[in-house]
Amino acid sequence: MKVFVIGGNGRVGALLVTKLASQHQVLSGSRNPNPDNNLDSVEQVYIDLLGDVDTIAESMNGVDAVYFVSGSRGKNLLQIDLHGAIKSMQAAEKAGVKRYIMLSSVFALQPERWNESFLGNLTDYNIAKHYADVYLTTQTQLDYTILQPGALKEEPGTGKIETNVTNPGSNSIANVVATLVSILENNSTIGKVILMRDGNTPIAEALHQIK
Repeated sequence: MKVFVIGGNGRVGALLVTKLASQHQVLSGSRNPNPDNNLDSVEQVYIDLLGDVDTIAESMNGVDAVYFVSGSRGKNLLQIDLHGAIKSMQAAEKAGVKRYIMLSSVFALQPERWNESFLGNLTDYNIAKHYADVYLTTQTQLDYTILQPGALKEEPGTGKIETNVTNPGSNSIANVVATLVSILENNSTIGKVILMRDGNTPIAEALHQIK
């Protein structure tokens, strides 16, 4: 399978590219391709989410699945986290890609929970993720999965998580990446919005428990 990772040089993306490369041919998409990643199964691809849909679609030719794990880290929420994400969805459809996996944020589709203290001062970020998720679920024909973890921590992964989350918690980046990889292997996740946190259930089992 050929997999395109948008945001391949980010905290999540770099590890995701490496994990996927053991099983798939991976295109690592970024505005700053990493020449140091010389894995045989990884190709560095220039992609600019500020560009037009047609140009983004050209970079997806022959791709079987797209991951969107890019983010501006608060610097350009409208053009990257929101409109850039939507353009990548439009590009995927234009390029004939069906499978699309989005990394979002916990409760992005539940604005009534944004004022809770665990989310901190992230309202603008949540708005961007909210409308990107809404577009994906209502305005595309993509075989989507949306993963919504809580706060990301640079901690060792345990391979164990919880889904069907009602009370959010922290997530090791390694566990998030392992879950993203497992989602691609599990077609039962298509059409699902998955809330997650670190927990006590092996990832594959936790995905099968999604309501």
